[in-house]
Order: sequence, then structure tokens, then C-alpha cells
Amino acid sequence: MNSGCNAQMHEAPKTRLSRRQWLSACTLASGAVLCGFERLPGPRIATVGQEDGFPGGKKLGVVAFAGEAPVPMEKVFGAGLDGRMYTDLSKLNLRGSITPTEKFYIRTCASELLEGQKAWVVRVSGLVARPFELGIEDLKKTAKPMGAHLMECAGNARSVHFGLMSAADWTGVALSEILEIAKTKAQTARALISGFDSYTAKSISSVPGASWVFTLEELKSSKAFLATEMNGSPLTKDHGAPVRLIVPGWYGCACIKWVNEIRLVDDGAEATSQMQEFAARTQQRGVPRLARDFEPAIMDQAAMPVRIEKWLVDGHIQYRVAGILWGGSQVVKALEIRFNPDEDYVAVDSFPQRDNDPWSFWTHAWTPKQPGTYMIRLRIKEPQVVARRLDAGYYLRTVEITEV
Repeated sequence: MNSGCNAQMHEAPKTRLSRRQWLSACTLASGAVLCGFERLPGPRIATVGQEDGFPGGKKLGVVAFAGEAPVPMEKVFGAGLDGRMYTDLSKLNLRGSITPTEKFYIRTCASELLEGQKAWVVRVSGLVARPFELGIEDLKKTAKPMGAHLMECAGNARSVHFGLMSAADWTGVALSEILEIAKTKAQTARALISGFDSYTAKSISSVPGASWVFTLEELKSSKAFLATEMNGSPLTKDHGAPVRLIVPGWYGCACIKWVNEIRLVDDGAEATSQMQEFAARTQQRGVPRLARDFEPAIMDQAAMPVRIEKWLVDGHIQYRVAGILWGGSQVVKALEIRFNPDEDYVAVDSFPQRDNDPWSFWTHAWTPKQPGTYMIRLRIKEPQVVARRLDAGYYLRTVEITEV
């Protein structure tokens, strides 16, 4: 169940906006609310340090991280709520920010029941002056470039090589545009956004009920949007086709797939089953009953190594750590790294950060003192930067060095 909040359980709106009405309303709303969005850049390209590593050196290979069980990478397995695909972050090109669609992680695969759906509409209902429906073709016609944004599953973990994280270039329609057209009532405080989430088989790992409740300010400040394309092509079924929610800076559990309803509600709205399922993973205090008692499911600043390269430089073995930094809301001035608890943190060699989203790449030259096991951990030097998972060692990775 969807904790009583599934869109399919509510009355159907009585009005379907004509294409002319929707296009006309979007033109007015985009001028008032989205001034400048049409000028968003395409995929951002990041460069860092020496792409070729050590000048004059020879790359001998990549040292695998230790203590991480082998799992299939960049290959879909399972079905429905148990369907998965993990992005292989070790293959990241330090010059590119975007994950190809076919390699973008999947936390839940499309339901077989989606095949029988009629022409797709998104219902806008609840505390609005007039409920209405948005046809998918109308959404596609008004969609604009929304830029590159990273998504990470709140359940991302070392056991899957942290492969539940990717970045794509998105196209869609801003939620602020739709809410402007909806003309919400005075008591409206939040928006319940729901998606199709019915399956033929029972899951062994998750609970049906794709929905999340946001304040209107959260949707506005995050620049949330309904995506119709990723990386220049229509969404695939497993990535939420025909329309999914993207909330930049929030964990993927809040980025609802197969969106079919936006319901405006008051401040007493209950938390959905999805919010409750991911309460611990989004660092809530317990499992609140009401949506208003949930903290925003925002990704804190985080960083980790994704690859350990082994090089031969002037007849000596040397290593290069390549990694990423993502999340948070402010540019970090200093990123530090250490290789064991008894060592001091040192500044990362090459660390140019321009934006928090999608991610920044960094590299660090490393000469281990002796063979052995090393635990690689990073930290943000500025104490005011919130980095709860990073500070707790969540993204720590271990490597076994056999040759120095």
C-alpha cells in the first residue's frame, strides 16, 4: 500500500486542460517564474589534473578495492521493485560529467502492468481552485533543458561499490510552473507527488508506494521538475517513462518515477509509505507519522575514491587516487584525505570544484610507505559544511597494496 496516499485512491479531476490552455498558461508562467531557464547550459564538462596521470609514466593497471563483494555492474538484473543496475564509477572519465543512459543506475525496474496503461496524464488535484489533467504530449511540448544533475539512491552502499549513483542531462517542466497554473488554495502547504507503483509479484526488498510529500518552498528552492527526457532522448521505462520527478540535491527516493498525480494537501498530511521506508536512510529522527516532521531528504556534502591507479614512474611504483565529490549546497574550499587512522589528513593534490551538482573530480598522488591494507577516508576541512555520512566514515574504502 501507499499509506493511504496513492494517487489511484483519489477522485479523478474533472477538467482536462486543452493543449492551447496549457501552452498558453506555460508561456505566462515561464515568464513569471522561470525567467532564464531557457538559457541553461548543456552537460558540464569537468577536467582535473593530468588525464594521462604522471607525465612520462606508464600506467600498469587499477588496484581493486578490498572487502567489496563481486556484484554485476552496468547490467540489469531482477524485476519490478527488486530490479537493479549499478553504475561502475571506477570507469568515470575525468573529463566527462554525464553518465550514458544505458549505464545510469536503476533502483526499481518498470512494472509489467505499465504496458496496459492508456494515454498518460498527470492529475493535479486537492487544494486547488480547479483540478485538471496534464497530457504527456503537452508536457513534452513545453519541456526545456534543465541541466545536468546527479542522483544517488539513499541506500547506496559499499556492498554494491556505491554504484547507485549517476548523473544525467535532463529536460522537463518546472514544478513551479505547474503550481503557478494550479492556483492553490490558502490552506495549501504541501504537495504529494505520486507515481504508478503496482506490480504482479511481491517484492523481497521493498514496499510498493512511490510517493513523497514536499513543502511548496522545497519544490521551488530546489528547482524541482518533471523530466520527460534524459541525455537528449525520451526517458526509458526503467528510468520513469513517460515522466518522472527530479528534485536536484535530494536523494533518488524522493525523485518519483512514472508520475501520475500531484495532489495539493494541508500541513496535516501523513508521511507516505516510501518516506517511512527510507526514513533511516535519509537520516530522519525515527519514523515520523506526519510529513511535516520529516527533514528534507537532501544529500549532504560527500566524497570518495572511485579508482586506485598503479603507475611506473622513473623506475618506481607510484599510485594515483581518482575520486569524486558531490552533494551539499556550497562550494568546498579544501578537501583532505588520509590512508589510515594513524596517519594525518593531507590536502588533496588536485581539487577544482566549481559546482555542487552534478559532481567534481579530484586526483591525489600517493606513495604508500609499505605493502599492506589501507583505509582511504576523506573529510571537508570547513567545519560549517554538513557532511554527516562522510564524517561517519560511510564512504570509506579499503585497498590492499602489494608492491611499493
